[in-house]
Amino acid sequence: MAQRPLRYFGDPVLTTAASPVERFDDGLRVLVRDMEATMDAAGGVGLAANQIGVTQRVFVYACLGMRGHLINPVWHPLGDAMQTGGEGCLSIPGIRAEVTRHAAVVATGYDMYGRPVTLRANGLLARCIQHETDHLDGVLFLSRMEPADRKAAMAEIRAADWFNN
Repeated sequence: MAQRPLRYFGDPVLTTAASPVERFDDGLRVLVRDMEATMDAAGGVGLAANQIGVTQRVFVYACLGMRGHLINPVWHPLGDAMQTGGEGCLSIPGIRAEVTRHAAVVATGYDMYGRPVTLRANGLLARCIQHETDHLDGVLFLSRMEPADRKAAMAEIRAADWFNN
């Protein structure tokens, strides 16, 4: 397992939709393990492959005592309930904002061996699934913010040392 460098806001790979995984091979298993190591080192609860520059539909997660990965994820809401809560992103350091998402979801996909996976989630794990799947679709959580919050976040980003270096 190796840590890989994170990609930050402004890198075009973060707004590029990822391609479905077609080969469940040793290279994919190395990618998943490297993503877990990268997420852990950064202190995150989730990481999508394009956050390390790989445009494949893979994300890893570690939240609420659950740890895993999902390949070629698809999710659907469970009911109409919504949740609003603080959200951040490893690719946009220092920015947190309230974002509204579905309170509960069911996600399907595959594990690194190609076996089907189904996750029923609520709370933080549901938020994580939606956030990471957004990444794989080339969507950043900034676009999910209320306009005034997005404007404030953009001002913080433009002033950040990591963005200006």
